[in-house]
Amino acid sequence: MGFLDGIFDVNKKEIKRLQKKVDKILALEDQYSAMSDEELKNQTALLKERLANGETLDDILVEAFATVREAAYRSIGMKHFPVQLLGGMVLHEGNIAEMKTGEGKTLVSTLPAYLNALEGKGVYIVTVNDYLAKRDSEWMGKVHEFLGLKVGLVVHGLSFDEKIEAYNADITYGTNNEFGFDYLRDNMASQKAQQVQRVLNYAIIDEVDSVLIDEARTPLIISGSGDKSTKLYEQADMFVKRLKEDTWDGDEKDDDRPIEEKGDYTKDEKAKSVMLTEKGVEKAEKYFGLDNLADVDNMEISHNINQALHANALMFKDRDYVVKDGEIIIVDEFTGRLMPGRRYSNGLHQAIEAKEHVKVNRESKTLATITFQNYFRMFNKLSGMTGTAKTEEEEFNTIYNLNVVTIPTNKPMVRNDMNDLVYKSEEGKFKAVAEEVKQRHATGQPILIGTISIEKSELLSKYLKREGIKHNVLNAKYLEREAEIVSNAGQMDAVTISTNMAGRGTDIVLGEGVQELGGLHIIGTERHESRRIDNQLRGRSGRQGDPGSSQFFVSLEDDLMRIFGSEKIQSMVESIGLDEDTPIENKMLTRGIESAQKRVEARNFDIRKNVLQYDNVMNRQREIIYEQRQQVIDGQNMHEQIWKMTEDMVDSYVEMYTNGGDYYDDWDLEGLNNYFEKTLVAEGATLNLPKEPESRDVLKNAILQYCRNNYEEKEKTLGDANMQELERAILLRSVDAAWMEHIDNMEQLKQGIGLRAYGQNDPVKEYTKEGFAMFEDMILRIQEDTVKYLYNIKIQKAPQQQRNVNMEDVKTNESEIEGRPAAARNKKVGRNDPCPCGSGKKYKKCCGANL
Repeated sequence: MGFLDGIFDVNKKEIKRLQKKVDKILALEDQYSAMSDEELKNQTALLKERLANGETLDDILVEAFATVREAAYRSIGMKHFPVQLLGGMVLHEGNIAEMKTGEGKTLVSTLPAYLNALEGKGVYIVTVNDYLAKRDSEWMGKVHEFLGLKVGLVVHGLSFDEKIEAYNADITYGTNNEFGFDYLRDNMASQKAQQVQRVLNYAIIDEVDSVLIDEARTPLIISGSGDKSTKLYEQADMFVKRLKEDTWDGDEKDDDRPIEEKGDYTKDEKAKSVMLTEKGVEKAEKYFGLDNLADVDNMEISHNINQALHANALMFKDRDYVVKDGEIIIVDEFTGRLMPGRRYSNGLHQAIEAKEHVKVNRESKTLATITFQNYFRMFNKLSGMTGTAKTEEEEFNTIYNLNVVTIPTNKPMVRNDMNDLVYKSEEGKFKAVAEEVKQRHATGQPILIGTISIEKSELLSKYLKREGIKHNVLNAKYLEREAEIVSNAGQMDAVTISTNMAGRGTDIVLGEGVQELGGLHIIGTERHESRRIDNQLRGRSGRQGDPGSSQFFVSLEDDLMRIFGSEKIQSMVESIGLDEDTPIENKMLTRGIESAQKRVEARNFDIRKNVLQYDNVMNRQREIIYEQRQQVIDGQNMHEQIWKMTEDMVDSYVEMYTNGGDYYDDWDLEGLNNYFEKTLVAEGATLNLPKEPESRDVLKNAILQYCRNNYEEKEKTLGDANMQELERAILLRSVDAAWMEHIDNMEQLKQGIGLRAYGQNDPVKEYTKEGFAMFEDMILRIQEDTVKYLYNIKIQKAPQQQRNVNMEDVKTNESEIEGRPAAARNKKVGRNDPCPCGSGKKYKKCCGANL
């Protein structure tokens, strides 16, 4: 049977294929170790020359990996193990390398990063936080710099010049957030010189499951201030706090109950949804003085009530968020880390601010947005590494076209993963954890205890204090001590309580004498919805063949068991007749818990796939807009496109005002003249349409001739180069104004599209159809606004030495046109000076806001 397993195990076949190249690399060890430093460094130039002569990256892989292996040994004293060479090849081929904790993933990345950087197109190495990005760029950067490559670092707070330098490096380290936000900012820039990123070539994502799965649904949003009042959030919160949950679970039909016996709202923790009951709706209508809460005119009040319900019933302080210095800061549910600067969207953040009685900030207006799913799918080649990917292999393959290859450990894994202990109550569970810690701590064995929230980590801390056990607590509230706490967690007598952040990306090194005590012992105090998170916690122990052990303590009151546990688990526990302090340790029960986790994982995968279906519609539209916008920024001559827009607009409105008729007696010539006088004619000029035109074509040609004359007059004043610059500035302004409004319209469409399911319509298909109709309308608006701006402005002739496109010399008499021209490019404008575009705002609040 083992023989058949070998034949059908795709992973083993893949490892066997790659092993042939590993053997070739190892065979070069003596040759490369005999080279002088200069000879080794010169390999970079030789390999680049081979690429220039037509060889591929695959052709030079063996020599490139051998070069990096020796360079790493000389620069940082580390030499890649054979299994790390395997991991490097998996990454180079655009796949995911699953490598257990402690197997040196950070060192593995140097191999494909160096190889791919030789093409000169840039390589991004993506980490989940600034600390790791900085650490890895300084640590592994020594290897690349030894071989003559430039290493850059992109973290929060860099100046524009620092970012340009970092992105132009051969290899750039940074966080997923910064890379994504810089992409959005680049696509809001008005000049090529304001953009920092190069073409998205190759990315290696560390902790790839965290970035591409845990944060897949998290949109990156660049926003501006909105203008809606925040008072309604506070009113909705005061109303919701008066309501009572309907927790009824009787046998009779809910509809048969008298309304006075019902609660005001129901919540579904599985679906993470909450809604008013009939009784709650009546109370809302009375409280806000409404005849019908469901009326279209009351959508905003209804939305605010729903968000206030969500904030009060489903969002918990010290689990989902913390209150710090008068602000609501989100806690990442997968890592336990604080995420300052991040805000819940669609008014939920404001609802939580109202709930916690801190300042409610105005709801923002989205200027640009993208999900990590769609940002990273734009790279020419994508790869990643993590200790936990196999459980989500289908998702990686379906959404990102990434295969998962499990890399063997360098030394055999000897960690003892014990069956779960299941308790009836949470209190019984925590008492048992405290007792287990007490017994193991008496021997000096180090213990790491994982909790799922800040609240639970602090609760467990109280239990340990009662037992007099000295310990450290690592959660988002004590982030500044993370490195110190993690580095000491493997030492004799150490007891560490941690949320899921437990030093992901940092190895816990065992202290002297700890191996003899059994290594680091891991205690999980609750099963997470995702098996990956549990495996990450286990993976803190048993690195590189070290001894270790792990066990989860679970209670029937835990969220996973309470919400998702099957009836089979419940009946099994009831049949045993469990008391408060007696646990069950049963393989079947452990499998039942894992089955519950698999159900949740499958459900979350379906949610992410559904979100992606919606986002794909917006993503295609974003690609079209950004691609066309980039053509403008790259300096392409837009005159032909704008003239085509002019012809289309003139043709459309002539047809409309003539009703498609052949006789001018039936035409609304006055209305047509007034429309074009308003939209195409600059102050002081006239259109002078023919009074009795022979045909519609004559009419169109007369208007187009005016446009030609108008254009030539401006071009004569400005010169050809400046006229082209003016066209580009006007087109960008029209695109940006229309796109920002379109983002909001698409979001509103998505919020309400689910109701189409009641009419037996597929919401995604409906969203796709209506979304593209709205997109076409937006394109028409861009064309019209561009044409209106171009012909409506009046150019004031400047002295010869100032004969440039100076937008303060551009005037418009069309107050209904949205957007603003770009600020003057050839005159230094102070941050507090009036904006040259004529908006009346200060430059820093207007066109200078993004500079």
